[in-house]
Amino acid sequence: MHNPFGPAVPTDRAISALRPLPAGAIRLDRGGLLGGWQERNRAATLPHCIERLHERGNLDNLHRVTGDFHGPFVGWWFADTDVHKTLEAALWDGGFAGFVADAAELLEKVQDPDGYLVSYFQAGERDRQWRELPSSHEMYTAGHLVQAAVAGARTAPADPAVQQLLGVARRFADLLVERFGAGGEDAVDGHPEVETALVELFRVTGHRPYLDLAARLVDLRGHGLLGPESRFGQRAYYQDHRPVRDATEVTGHVVRQVYLLAGAVDVAVETGDSELLRAAERLWDSALASKTYLTGGQGSRHRDEAFGDAYELPPDRAYAETCAAIGSFHWAWRLLLATGRARYADEMERLLYNGIAGSTATSGTAFFYSNPLQLRTGHDGSDEDAPGERLAWYKCACCPPNLARLMASLHTYAATGDANGLQLHLYTPGTFSAGGHTFTVATDYPWDETITLTVGSSAGVPFTLSLRVPAWCADARVVVNGTPAAAFVEDGHLRLERVWRAGDRVELVLAMAPRLVTPHPRVDAVRGTAALARGPVVYCLEHADVPGRYFEDLHLDGDAPIEVRRDHPLAPVALAVTVRDEATVTVPAIPYFLWANRGPGPMRVWIPLLP
Repeated sequence: MHNPFGPAVPTDRAISALRPLPAGAIRLDRGGLLGGWQERNRAATLPHCIERLHERGNLDNLHRVTGDFHGPFVGWWFADTDVHKTLEAALWDGGFAGFVADAAELLEKVQDPDGYLVSYFQAGERDRQWRELPSSHEMYTAGHLVQAAVAGARTAPADPAVQQLLGVARRFADLLVERFGAGGEDAVDGHPEVETALVELFRVTGHRPYLDLAARLVDLRGHGLLGPESRFGQRAYYQDHRPVRDATEVTGHVVRQVYLLAGAVDVAVETGDSELLRAAERLWDSALASKTYLTGGQGSRHRDEAFGDAYELPPDRAYAETCAAIGSFHWAWRLLLATGRARYADEMERLLYNGIAGSTATSGTAFFYSNPLQLRTGHDGSDEDAPGERLAWYKCACCPPNLARLMASLHTYAATGDANGLQLHLYTPGTFSAGGHTFTVATDYPWDETITLTVGSSAGVPFTLSLRVPAWCADARVVVNGTPAAAFVEDGHLRLERVWRAGDRVELVLAMAPRLVTPHPRVDAVRGTAALARGPVVYCLEHADVPGRYFEDLHLDGDAPIEVRRDHPLAPVALAVTVRDEATVTVPAIPYFLWANRGPGPMRVWIPLLP
């Protein structure tokens, strides 16, 4: 059963163009941006999440079921999932053994004899159990419990606490199979998530009924099973208006949509269902063509936390929920594994450096739930639904522990490989091993355009090193052992095949000239503006860099040169641009993900151009 990989690992029988590497085959250096984020997660974010579970009552809710706590239930009815996601993060991290053991013991104690485990319904709401699936999140809660157990099974399968947790998760999953599997009730949960969890549990255990139930849930959605009484009478909110196979565009609640489609890809590859896989790719095209922000964020409507119409992408009203960005990242990873297409890794990169990174303060202990691309002067940030600064926690705290579990497993997404080759998808300093070969990567990416790879060991057989050339890069150059090599790029990949020797050196240069990005003409809200980018990083203007000026009066001189600066107190690389109000001045633009670390105030990604 031990399979030391990351969160999504297709079986050998699955449709799969690329194979995940064992977690131990990838090591991120703490001095790099990604490795630094992972270390910050370990040192700050995860302890913060555990502390908040105690302070905000999530653990008390569970103790309430066992009779060890006598206060009221606190929070949303799916508050258990914050425990499960934090537990998953701790298991990917490999530390926090005390928390893991205590949580596993508590969950086993709370669980009903038949496997049911949702504390809100177990203590005082028994008559509502399974009766409110459009909103109850019961299967959703089960899914996050299962994913925590999968993390344990892949990192420490012999640990008694992990064995205990896996037993708890399997009993809940078995209950779902019994109640909702073939011959059972035709029903789906209002919030998809359990689908991908069940597939992963199948991959860990080999128990086919878990996969069959996941496939059944994907196929049952879209037939109106959530009823006409669905939220605001809109079945599209739940993606229950049309079967996944027939849908032509993404719609409704963004997190639900992207979680559903991640699960659909998992089901498709494990069952050999090419039609379902094509549907997931078609819907990906729908999302990226007209419903995704420059940062990779998705969701333009605060109402319903939903996708808007095509090209409805107002920067100041962007919802762009953090969990949606994480869900899109998971969806992209699964499509990358299934197809091998570089465009999915490109989107993972864009999300990671912008839509996801912007959610977390440099301290690692404050977070955005929504991620606007503009904040106006005088914005009232007192409401947590639209704060002017990141907050330590939220009433619905789904995002912080979701970030913690992604960052704890981040290394597993950086590369794929097998006996024949290594494919690098995310450039970061570290060590990567596959097929008897080890490569050490040295780079200051995304601030520097050079990535240097040195062969540490070789199996002495032909082996292909595949390097992703992002779509934003118009000039890629490669040098092998001091000699320029042909940089032939096919489908976003530059492939070097040879018998490698220890000490061989590859230098990849991805030219990173600053770019002025203009919006699609159909995006009404940002006509007449431009945005700034360099490499994968989107930039913004922030109040702290333009003191004494009314922010909304600034116009960008699109004809003036853009200078790369490395002397900014916050940003490793800033872009010096020319703006004008009553006077013409040069000001720095900073990476979008670093905004709101210097106090509240206006910010904008899309800057009006001088007429």
